[in-house]
Amino acid sequence: MKGATAWPRVIDMRCRPAYLHDFFGKTPASEGEAVARWLNRRVGTRGDDGHFIRSRTPAGFLSEVHEGGLSRAVVVGRHTPSQHLPNDTIHAIVRGHRDLIGIGSVDPVLQGRDAALAEAERAVRTLGLAGIDIEPGFGDPPRHCDDRVYFPVYELCAALQVPVFLMTGPTTPDLRYNDPAPLARVAQAFPSLPIVCYHGWWPNVQQALGVAFRYENVHLVPDMYLFQPGREAWVQAANSFLGDQLLFGSSYPFRPIRQSVEDFLALGFAESTLDRLLYENAARLFNLS
Repeated sequence: MKGATAWPRVIDMRCRPAYLHDFFGKTPASEGEAVARWLNRRVGTRGDDGHFIRSRTPAGFLSEVHEGGLSRAVVVGRHTPSQHLPNDTIHAIVRGHRDLIGIGSVDPVLQGRDAALAEAERAVRTLGLAGIDIEPGFGDPPRHCDDRVYFPVYELCAALQVPVFLMTGPTTPDLRYNDPAPLARVAQAFPSLPIVCYHGWWPNVQQALGVAFRYENVHLVPDMYLFQPGREAWVQAANSFLGDQLLFGSSYPFRPIRQSVEDFLALGFAESTLDRLLYENAARLFNLS
């Protein structure tokens, strides 16, 4: 960050518009809106817990991104038995907007190995999406990320030179699958593959930090859980060995963008690390000039 009063460069690694899905508060007075409001209160939103309503339109979402002071916003797809955000939908959101980056998704269990690989390659090569998200703990049945069914996806992403994104955290339907230990086997098997862990395996913070300490290709995005108990460990790690492996995410629409940046700046990260955490680590991940 340049100067005490300057707004930093920020790439928001997890930022979705409300209009993307009912889960994000797309429909007025719906159960999805109620859940989105509840989660905003739960993770420390100050003020209006319905701030995200503005992003029920594409123009509103772009205004949120710009007024939040973001350099880039990363819009993430999902493919699970309970929620599918198609790659073409993600592409349609980010297409033509230099400040938006799209992440595709596949599920080799639901789609089958060959179809999932074909779709992942199409998402990257044809649609221009910047990585692939998989969600082993949200499968039916749930799996750990080192389940062999996912290894072909890891192999393809390594060949395509794009990151893999893993969904983790306490919303995993069976919390036994929110376990960072299997991640070590994936990181060891694919040392050239950047692995980005959304929600940072919270609340299993120390275990996740241990895996990231050992494997430099593991990146943690605690996003909204960075502001929950356990934050001190992430800050201490970022101020020592994790400075190149921790990235910022607001988890919008479940937390306001600008408030999340302000709260991030107040957590105690060393001044010398802030530009890396907020911008440079993500820019390197996506090969941004």
